[in-house]
Amino acid sequence: MSDTPLSFAARGTTRDIEEGGLLAPKFDAAGLIAAVAVDADSGEVLMVAYMNEESLRRTLETGEAWYWSRSRGELWRKGDTSGQVQTVVEMRVDCDQDCLLLRVRVGGDGGCCHTGRRSCFYRRVEAPAEGGLVRLVPA
Repeated sequence: MSDTPLSFAARGTTRDIEEGGLLAPKFDAAGLIAAVAVDADSGEVLMVAYMNEESLRRTLETGEAWYWSRSRGELWRKGDTSGQVQTVVEMRVDCDQDCLLLRVRVGGDGGCCHTGRRSCFYRRVEAPAEGGLVRLVPA
């Protein structure tokens, strides 16, 4: 890591945010921004997590995905306990800079979900034909 911390641009005009060349992330009221991790080669959606300013900085500085755990209230590097380290190949930001897309390659067993599956998106939502409870079925 560098001795000089990375900094982000101040949120400017809509034009600055949508067309400008500086990252000005829009963190929510809790100081978080959504981050979608996809497989760099296949495009498969692996997981959605959140980053705070520190985890975004660490991700940019190290090239490995760091997140903020809302449930544990702590910073975590993906793969510290599972071995499923996410090496960031590319990071993109959406038009209003309130969501990040991380194209990653996953180490260890290649999984991302704490349930042991490759992706956290292993169920499909199926609406019932005539009312009733919405069902989840294997994807």
